[in-house]
Amino acid sequence: MTPAAPDSPPAGRARLADVAALAGVSVGTASKALNGAGRMRPETRQRVLDAVAQLGFSPNQHAQSLHSGRSWTVGLMTTDGIGRFSTPVLLGAEDALGAGKISVLLCDTRGDAIREQHHLQNLMDRRVDGIIVTGRRTDPRPPLPGVEGIPVVYALSPSTNPTDTSVVTDDRGGARLAVEHLVATGRTRIAHVTGPQHHAAARERARHAVEQLQAAALEPSTGRIHHGEWSEAWGRRATEAVLRTAPDTDAFFCGNDQIARGVTDALRERGVAVPGDMAVVGYDNWDTMALASRPPLTTIDMNLSEIGRIAALELLRAIDTEPRPGAHTVPCRLVVRESS
Repeated sequence: MTPAAPDSPPAGRARLADVAALAGVSVGTASKALNGAGRMRPETRQRVLDAVAQLGFSPNQHAQSLHSGRSWTVGLMTTDGIGRFSTPVLLGAEDALGAGKISVLLCDTRGDAIREQHHLQNLMDRRVDGIIVTGRRTDPRPPLPGVEGIPVVYALSPSTNPTDTSVVTDDRGGARLAVEHLVATGRTRIAHVTGPQHHAAARERARHAVEQLQAAALEPSTGRIHHGEWSEAWGRRATEAVLRTAPDTDAFFCGNDQIARGVTDALRERGVAVPGDMAVVGYDNWDTMALASRPPLTTIDMNLSEIGRIAALELLRAIDTEPRPGAHTVPCRLVVRESS
């Protein structure tokens, strides 16, 4: 029988000792390299990682947990039962956490305080290393109770406590992008139709839209903001109201894509060409609405997956070193399609 080459993987499951031997380091050094602990030369750490890849080594998570005091899991708690906003945040968080082999436990509270407390207790019983909290609205929310000693990061829905770490969308920048785009395409009579005034997203987008119009020496075409529901039906009704008041309106900036789709439907029924006679810009870049609209919507993308990714990185920072309190803003981006 021909003997195996010195660097061949051993039969069966590779052990940490095999990794250390192949990398030419001690077992302790190999363990520290895998855990990201200890100070060592970058090339030493890389030799260990190369040995892991060559041997197909899979660390024993239970042993790692006992050694490091970490569970290598984090909780993601959401109030967004349908997943419209939480799913992109979750995917972004998993992209960042997956590289470190950290598992994510998703908990849907459905906006119920009792259910939230139940999920929170379960996460604490599982000794998660940290928690990301998100929701379907940008309104600030109270911090989680009784989580002293567990790092928590709030994504999209910021904590009301300024000493907490929150990762939020840039509604001011989003409104600026929308209005600047419409003005750049020659629109000067711009209406703003949005959601309920008691929602932070509607208030903030409206306030910043007016500020941006004023910066361009303009004002809303009807002289006011049109608050209503986050729905296509409201978009259709608002279109009629706007055109009755200001028939010379040449653009709609809408607070979300559902409203914008309702606006385009109403304009098409009236024989108003979009974007020839009227430009329409939405908000959210929700494919279900934006791409199915006729024509497809120009819209503002909140970069939800990036919010999730940054939130996960901030959580890792809080777990490994020190948290960075305060609100961290993620820029929006303009997605131009046929409606403008």
